[in-house]
Amino acid sequence: MNRDMLCRIAEALERISPAPAEAPDFACADAFVWHAAPDRLAPVARVNRVDLTLLQGIDRARDTLLTNTRHFAQGLPANNALLWGARGMGKSSLVKAIHAAICAEGHALKIVEVQREDLPSIGRLLTLLRAAPGQRFILFCDDLSFSHDDQHYKSLKAVLDGGIEGRPENVVFYATSNRRHLMPRDMIENERSTAITPSEAVEEKVSLSDRFGLWLGFHPCSQDEYLAMIRGYCDAHGIAMDDAVLRAEAIEWQATRGARSGRVAWQFFTDLAARRGVRI
Repeated sequence: MNRDMLCRIAEALERISPAPAEAPDFACADAFVWHAAPDRLAPVARVNRVDLTLLQGIDRARDTLLTNTRHFAQGLPANNALLWGARGMGKSSLVKAIHAAICAEGHALKIVEVQREDLPSIGRLLTLLRAAPGQRFILFCDDLSFSHDDQHYKSLKAVLDGGIEGRPENVVFYATSNRRHLMPRDMIENERSTAITPSEAVEEKVSLSDRFGLWLGFHPCSQDEYLAMIRGYCDAHGIAMDDAVLRAEAIEWQATRGARSGRVAWQFFTDLAARRGVRI
């Protein structure tokens, strides 16, 4: 067997079973993205987020999550959190804004984004974070949900509170989802109708969401809250506009979209800022 053949075999073995990921320099950034195959933590130089004060209509969820995150950053016990509910109401924006607010208070807190597709590798990520001295991490998974044939949820159970090692003391898990139980209703009902023991099949599926200590619900906003969001964006970016004119244009925009949410409010403001020649 020649040398080239041996090199090719060695490279193939490394691809099948790569070497453990090396810990990055956590001092270089406050935010990271986890990538699998090969495993690595990529630093994020600039996080896409809005200021916490600009998030309107979600006061209870904001205060609860802020307190939980502050406790965690201080080394106190904290719960994993599931932010669920109406689309476009600021679930992921709230997580990123609270991370920035806690960092601004002087706490050394990192946020690591994990894609749903990479959940099977999350055990290796936890091993990496567990060994990081003096660091505390929010694991963040945006738009988390599972289909009827998706087994990724089993990988997540050990992160939340299962397994022999359990969740590392320096890690907390925040997830957002449009579904309270992370799985579509028809999937749960199908399990109930076809299983030999229906209640046990359903319990297996919904037990994942039960592992989150905090359930924070997000609901469609009222028209007043929608207008308050837009006025807050205008004030923050120095756009002066008559209230009556702003109200009329914002309501017309909402009517054309057939929806009212924080995302729609931001989309209207983006259009308004462009028409006024304001960079955001």
